[in-house]
This record gives sequence, structure tokens and C-alpha cells, in this order.
Amino acid sequence: MKASIALTAAAALVAKASAACFAERLGYPCCSGNEVVYTDNDGKWGVENGNWCGIADAPSQAACWSLSQGYPCCSSSNAEVWYTDASGKWGVENGNWCGISTGSTGGSTGGSTSGGNVTPSGEQYTISGNPFKGVEFYINPYYVEEVDGAIAQMSDSSLIAKAEKMKTYSNAIWLDTIKNMQSWLEVFVVYDLPGRDCHALASNGELLANDGDLARYKSEYIDVIEGHLKNYKSQPVVLIVEPDSLANLVTNLESTPACADSEKYYLEGHAYLIKKLGVLPHVAMYLDIGHAFWLGWDDNREKAGKVYAKVISSGSPGKVRGFTDNVSNYTPWEDPTLSRGPDTEWNPCPDEKRYLEAISKDFKSAGIESVYFVSDSSRNGKKVDRKHPGEWCNQTGVGVGARPQASPVSGMDYLDAFYWIKPLGESDGTSDESAARFDGYCGHETAMKPAPEAGQWFQKHFEQGIKNANPPL
Repeated sequence: MKASIALTAAAALVAKASAACFAERLGYPCCSGNEVVYTDNDGKWGVENGNWCGIADAPSQAACWSLSQGYPCCSSSNAEVWYTDASGKWGVENGNWCGISTGSTGGSTGGSTSGGNVTPSGEQYTISGNPFKGVEFYINPYYVEEVDGAIAQMSDSSLIAKAEKMKTYSNAIWLDTIKNMQSWLEVFVVYDLPGRDCHALASNGELLANDGDLARYKSEYIDVIEGHLKNYKSQPVVLIVEPDSLANLVTNLESTPACADSEKYYLEGHAYLIKKLGVLPHVAMYLDIGHAFWLGWDDNREKAGKVYAKVISSGSPGKVRGFTDNVSNYTPWEDPTLSRGPDTEWNPCPDEKRYLEAISKDFKSAGIESVYFVSDSSRNGKKVDRKHPGEWCNQTGVGVGARPQASPVSGMDYLDAFYWIKPLGESDGTSDESAARFDGYCGHETAMKPAPEAGQWFQKHFEQGIKNANPPL
């Protein structure tokens, strides 16, 4: 597969979705026929069902070089250019790569802050400051395809309109198996440690907590990522690193034997990846710090400062830009109804904003030099129905939150971005009690049921999330 690494928290740069014809980029449908009623600088227009529609230029099969490489031709010679290599210009349609006919001037290009095409060669890019700032965000064509599948199951026109808007926002692509890394270059949530997610069953990974699988993690996973990143040195990349792993070392070593068994591999895995990937000047890495109702208490934050400082130091000379919070969780950014008291188990940080304000000071006191944050706002727009803030699985009452944005909060210069790291609509875990990966949390009262396996599409949860979006879609 052709690859364009762009700025991601596993996703990347460039905010325009693929289009089957020029009209879709302008908010009009493509025509099913080819009768021309009007022509302007954008292209040829027709009228169908009383509305304007764009007429796609028929691709020249003779000039469409991609057929010989096993890829179809794009439906229009004016298709948006997503990637250029020695073969020609590539577009994306229906979640797949397609070749743009020879002689096309192409649409707007993606994947580069300068507006040029993304190629493996080029001058070395160096990130300076907030990597989310001053760039456009890449639209994940695979998520667009998932949402299109969801729309096909809807009949409510207002709900369909909201779902269509979801396709215009960037989100992260999760890299959760070795196979995915060798097939996709667009996946940048690094998530495959041996003994992954040691305190939960729903998202356990393929690698076990043993020396042999640690060797595989290094050679078949991190080294492969490193090779791809070195090949695409001319554009910035963001990596969200191993959600939940280090937070488990802060709180669950004594209570969960699987976490004690995984400790060595979590530490060695982080040290290795920071050494390998943290020295690349076009890469910015963020380590996961759980959420407000995991590490928000004073003693947890103090211990976390020591754990994270040790981990970052172990990866020297590699550098870490900062940390990511609320990944795959539901804790609101601000919740003025909560304060330190019995309802919050005396947590002084009952929302993500107060959590980041506090932990930024703790981490600096622990000697961590670079303390910046990316906050996952994909599912925290509405306070969910959970009766305990530790509930994490497919919570009812979900609403998509703040849109992806760099430097979103005035006065918080250490907040690099709000970003959609966990794609709304992808399940947290199955509610099937007979399943091997069933976790009791997915059977709790406020967990939506029936739910599919983690990562699989959950239509009902997606529909509720877009209905409850805050701000509204």
C-alpha cells in the first residue's frame, strides 16, 4: 500500500477527505449521468433531482498506470492528490488507493505543511515546538469508510447529516498488531507491548510478558516503525505511545499479578522505543498518563512523576515531547459540578483540565524537562451515565467532544492539542460473558449492550455519540 505519513496522534496531516468527483469537495453530489448543463473553473455541472451535481471526468484507462500495479483508476482526473511517487499521482476512493490519470492537474495536495506532495525522499524535517500547530490534519480514509458503513444503516436524515460531519475531522489510526505495522504506514498509536493492558481483559494484545515476545516487539514492531519513519523524514509525525501501560505501573503492580509480570517488559519496551524513535527530529512522542480518575489523587501523581521520569531517562538520548490523557475514556474536560469530596473519593482533580494543571507541576518537580499534553476529546463531550468514574467500557450517554485543534485553551500553553485518539464507534470490549476477552466492566449497568469485541464497529454507541455531541455537529 502506498503510504503518506502525516501528523498523527496516530493520524496525520491534511484535512480534506477523498472525493469521487470535484463537486463533493464543494458540498455537492456527483452526477450519475454526464449531461452538461454548466461549466466553470471547477468543472462540468449537471442537474439531477432538482439539485446541482458534478460530472466526473472519465479516466483514461490507457493513461492510468496504476492498473498494472493492481490498483484501480480514480473516477476523475481531477481527484485529490494524496501521494506522489515515481509511478505517478495517487488518490483515495472508498478507503483504497487509486491512480490519477496522466495529465491531471490534481486537486489540493495533502501531507505536507508546505502544500507539496508527500514523498519518501526530501530534506529532513525538524519539529520545533507544538507539532500540531500550523498544519492541517489528515483525514483517515479507513475511518471515513467505517462511517460510510454506519450511514448505510441509518434512516434519520438529521442523524445522517451529523455522521457526514464526522468524516471531516481527523482521528487516530491504532497500530495494535505486528501485522498492521507491516501493512499500514498510517498507523501511529503505538500499542503492542508484551502483556499489554495488564489490568483489563478486553484489550489484551498478541504479545505475552516473556523474553521471546519482548524480542519480537523490538525487532518486528519498533524496528519496523523506525524504518518507515526514517524513510519519511521530510514530514512531521506524532506518536501516541502505549496507552494504559505506564499508568498501570503506578497503581496496579501490587493488586494485579499480570501487571507485576509485565513490569519488566513495559520498562524495557519503553526504553527501547524512546531510544529508537525519540532521536528522530521529525517525530514527537507522547506517553500515556491515564486520566483524572486514575492518577488524579495527590499520591498517585507524585508516584507517577517518579515512574515517568525514570522511563524517560532510560530512553536517553531519545526525547519525549509530552503526555496524552483520557485516551479511550469519557472524563469531561471540565466538570464544575464536581469537587474534592466523597462523591469523587476525595480526588482533587475530578476533570481532565484540573488533572493536567496539577500533574504538569508534579512532572516538572520530578525533573521532567518537556511537559506538554494532547488530550483525547473524542468521547467526553457529555457527562456519561456511569455511577463510578472508573467505569471505562462502552459507557451509555456518550457524546463526541471538542474538535481536534492545536493550542485550544487560552492560558494553557502546555496543552498542545485536543485530538480524537479513540475513534468514536469502535468498541471498548465485548459484553458477551462467554468470550475469552470478556471484561467484567463491559457487563456493568452503564456499559451499553450488546457490544462487540474491542476495536470492532459499535453502531449504537456511534449513533448515541453523534446525537450527544458537544459542541453539536
